[in-house]
Amino acid sequence: MRVAAIILAAGESARLGRPKQDVVLGVETLLERAVRVAGEAGLSPIIVVVREARYVLALSQRGATVLLNRKAHEGMATSISCGVQWAKDLGMSGAVLLTCDQPGLRPDHLRTLAADQTITTASAYAGRKGVPAYFPATAFDSLLALRGDVGARELLRDAPAIEDRNLSLDVDTEEDFRAAQILFER
Repeated sequence: MRVAAIILAAGESARLGRPKQDVVLGVETLLERAVRVAGEAGLSPIIVVVREARYVLALSQRGATVLLNRKAHEGMATSISCGVQWAKDLGMSGAVLLTCDQPGLRPDHLRTLAADQTITTASAYAGRKGVPAYFPATAFDSLLALRGDVGARELLRDAPAIEDRNLSLDVDTEEDFRAAQILFER
């Protein structure tokens, strides 16, 4: 499998009021959790796009390639471009885009997304399609063309999707974090 994981973790976490990358759930941060799950899914390399250099050492020690996005203030598309360009330069056959704020993410879901490496495949939850999502290398140029504070949602509109209700909880607010604690710190 020549499928990279691209973890988008350069957001400001404005609604949470603190970096969600640093939020501890159980024995690990949300960011460490995303790296672990991507590794357990067999995705390699694991590329993490961050806005602050302070994450580089810890994530590198976990086997991740950490890219610093100095244009993160321009929007999510810059983080997507940063990670996808790296995957493209490595000659990857595809990549799974994911974030670090979905504590219900499981390795088997990531493997299922990338099962057919020829088609873009989204996740479905809460009545919509979104990330994590698999993109074959043929979609890399479309991802690189994104601009501003937009994700890949438009590219997923007509894509098949794999349902996973566990993904509907995003840690965007303190209330979301408390819900995640109840579900995942048993």
